[in-house]
Amino acid sequence: HKGFFSKIKFIFELKAKRFDTAISFHRSMSRMLIAALSGIRKRVGYYTKKRSWLLTDSVKPLLVQPHRVEYFLNITRSIGIDTENRNYEFKISEDSMIKAAAILKEAGIKEREEFFLINPGGNWPPKRWPCQLYASLCKSLKQKYDKRIVITGASKDIALADSILKISNGSAVSIAGKTTLRELGAVVKQAALVVANDSGPMHIAISQNVPTVALFGPTSPKITGPYGDGNNIVLNKWFDCDIPCYAICDDYRCMESITVEDVMDAIERLKK
Repeated sequence: HKGFFSKIKFIFELKAKRFDTAISFHRSMSRMLIAALSGIRKRVGYYTKKRSWLLTDSVKPLLVQPHRVEYFLNITRSIGIDTENRNYEFKISEDSMIKAAAILKEAGIKEREEFFLINPGGNWPPKRWPCQLYASLCKSLKQKYDKRIVITGASKDIALADSILKISNGSAVSIAGKTTLRELGAVVKQAALVVANDSGPMHIAISQNVPTVALFGPTSPKITGPYGDGNNIVLNKWFDCDIPCYAICDDYRCMESITVEDVMDAIERLKK
C-alpha cells in the first residue's frame, strides 16, 4: 500500500471490516492516521508528540530500553491482554513441510536424516560471522559429528553460501534462495541444531524449539536476542564498544573474535 490511491483503497477495505481496536507497534503517524480514517475507534500505541491526537490510548515509553519482545508486549499489556506466554510462535503448515522435504531431498538429505543447519546471512554485513569461519565450522562439524550440513538463506545470500561451500571443499550443501520464509521454517524445524547470526532465521529456530547457537556482534542480545524457553546459547565478544553499535567498522572484530572453537564448544554443550 505504498501509493496514495492504494492507501485510500486500503482505508475503505479496513472500514468494511469494522474493526474495534488498532494496536500500533510502530511509531508511524501515517499508519495510525489510516486506522483513524478507517473508523477504528480504539487506537493504541506508544506516545509521540506528533501523533498523540490520533491515539485514544497512549502508552508511556519505557525509561530503560528492554528486549524488543517486552517493548511490544508492554503495549498489549496496557489494555489488559495476557502476556504471560513469551514464547515465539511461527506456524508452519503441512504444505510447507511437504515442500521443505522435497527441497531437502533434492539437496541429498534423506527423510528423517539428522542434519545441522547454518544460516550465515544477516541484514547488514557487521552482523555476519565471516564466511571463512563458517567454512571452517562446516569442516569441523563434518569431522566430529559426520552429519550433513545445510546452508540456508535468501536469494541475496546465494553468493555467500557458494563461497562457504567453495572454501569448505563441499563439506555442506546449500538451499539458499530455494525456500519461502514458511518453507525455511519447515526446514529449520527438522534440523538437529542451528548456528546463525542475529537474524530472522535465528528467531525462527527459537520458535521451533531447535537447539540454537546465536552469534552476536554489534547488536545486543539483551534487546534482540533469543527469548522464551528455547534451548540456545548466545556467543558474543565485545571490546570497548557501546552495544548496540550501528557504526560501520573497519575490522568487525566483535564478530571475528568469535572462534570456531567457541562455536564447537557451544554445540557440544547444547547436545548434552
